[in-house]
Amino acid sequence: MSTLVSPHGSRELNPLLIPEVERGEEMERAKTLKQVPMTSRETSDVLMMAMAAYTPIDGFMGAADWHGVCAEMKLSDGLFWPIPVTLSVERALADTISIEEEVALVDQESGDIMAIMEVTEKYLPEKEFECSHVYRTTDAEHPGVQKVLAQGDVNLGGRVMALTEGDYPETYPELYVRPAEARALFSQKGWSRVAAFQTRNPMHRSHEHLVKIAIEVTDGVFIHQVLGKLKAGDIPADTRTKAIQAMIDNYFVPGTVIQAGYPIEMRYAGPREALFHALIRQNFGCSHLIVGRDHAGVGDYYGPFDAQHIFETLWDDALETRPLNIDITFYCTRCMGMATAKTCPHGNEYRVSISGTRQREMLTNGEAIPPEFSRPEVVEVLQAYYAGLK
Repeated sequence: MSTLVSPHGSRELNPLLIPEVERGEEMERAKTLKQVPMTSRETSDVLMMAMAAYTPIDGFMGAADWHGVCAEMKLSDGLFWPIPVTLSVERALADTISIEEEVALVDQESGDIMAIMEVTEKYLPEKEFECSHVYRTTDAEHPGVQKVLAQGDVNLGGRVMALTEGDYPETYPELYVRPAEARALFSQKGWSRVAAFQTRNPMHRSHEHLVKIAIEVTDGVFIHQVLGKLKAGDIPADTRTKAIQAMIDNYFVPGTVIQAGYPIEMRYAGPREALFHALIRQNFGCSHLIVGRDHAGVGDYYGPFDAQHIFETLWDDALETRPLNIDITFYCTRCMGMATAKTCPHGNEYRVSISGTRQREMLTNGEAIPPEFSRPEVVEVLQAYYAGLK
């Protein structure tokens, strides 16, 4: 009997990937269907459905679910869900699609058919309504808002049958871990209290400190990184993986962390996305999500602890996975180590503020990165990458 948290809203995971023995025949059938192009975010959502990370939903949301998620963080049946998962098309294409028609969903960047979808709804979403509720802004400079405003005018809702997991299993054979596989790993290790650490950046000393705090109060930490599309300037996954592994190999007790990745595309929705990350990690079997400063934020759109506070607004049975809230971390030259305001009595003049943005600036400019900021083994990996960009 598993002691891990249950999948969200269900006792069983709900992978939408068609069984392998049927995929060849279904792929041939998909080639005869009307093709619907998907953005990189929509393609990512199909991949997340395929691996069961979006349990228990079974496709792209209809109007009632979309509205409920935006306004109240609830699906039409009352189940907690903080971020809409939608598929949009231009009006001209929508007009050619009939209700109950099956269509082929195509990654518009690669041209690959990713899934078959039975269209059960067509509706007009209010884009500014979605942005103001989900992103707390309608500013077109916000990368998440920008994507919503650029969507087609019509949303299609309906059940999805995924035909592929894309190149991820082959590109990241050791890193690509499905929810069922993560749960099996945790069970093999005897872990029941598992904290997830979400990252889209290489880990500097602050990240290391967050994870080590979590190790002290749980059975182990799932370092879970973004493999989907990032924003310009972010460090690619293969380099990030090497850098994180260098930290794990040199500064963590063996067997206390697992590094893995998943194919989500960041929305940069700040507090709402922190909730989404917790829901997804519940499906992976994690009891906690580490929530530090400005989780899933971008620019100055959210306060540093908004992503922590939003968990306090949830009703009792919304989520099993809980936040592990940790204060802003820094290196104190008086304490001679990592600390937070709760543990360090010294003033700001002794505190070395650490951020991924500043680290990228130093790497870009060829500046020396002090050991108080990032481990030398990690810096070596990152400097090799940046040297290759010149």
